[in-house]
Amino acid sequence: MSADTRPRLNENLGHKRLAFRQWRGQRPFWAGLLTLLAGLPIMYFPYANLTIGSLTVRMATTAGAGSLIIGVLLVVLGLTLWFQPASRVFAGVAAILLSLVSLVVSNFGAFLIGFLLGLFGGALGVSWAPGRAAEGSGPEGTRAGGQPVTAGAAPGPGDGLDDLSGTSPTNGTNGRHRAG
Repeated sequence: MSADTRPRLNENLGHKRLAFRQWRGQRPFWAGLLTLLAGLPIMYFPYANLTIGSLTVRMATTAGAGSLIIGVLLVVLGLTLWFQPASRVFAGVAAILLSLVSLVVSNFGAFLIGFLLGLFGGALGVSWAPGRAAEGSGPEGTRAGGQPVTAGAAPGPGDGLDDLSGTSPTNGTNGRHRAG
C-alpha cells in the first residue's frame, strides 16, 4: 500500500461512518437493536443443551415452538423498527407484549435476558420521535438566515424576545396562565 492510497481509504471510511450515523439518526436504531437482540436468547435457550462434565441438561420446554415463534417475531420487529420507522409505535407495543408473553412461554423470558432486552427495546421504540433540522443548518459559522454566530450569543435574532429566563420584555410575565 502506498502513501497515496492511505488517505483515500481513511476518507472513504469516514464517509461511510457519517452515512451510517445519518441513517441511524433517522430511525429508532437502539430500539431496533435491543428488540432484535431480545429474540436471539428467546429462540436459543429452549433448544440448547448445557453440558457440565458428563451431565447433559436440556432446557427444552413444552412450548419450544412458541419460543421459536416469539423469538422470530422479536427479530422481525427489530428489523421493522430499523427499516419502517413510521410503524415504530406498533412495533414497540408488539415487542413489549411478546416480551411479556415470553416470561410464561420461554424459560422466564430466556432467563430474563430476552425479556428485559425486549421490554427496553419496545419502550424505546414507542418513545422515539423523529428529530428536527438543527437551527444552525446553514454554512458553518452562520445561522439559517445568514446571520453570523458569535460566541456566547443568544440563539435568536437578539431583540430580547428570545430571553431564556422565560419573561417577556413587554409585561414581565412568562406567558403562563394564572389560576385566578
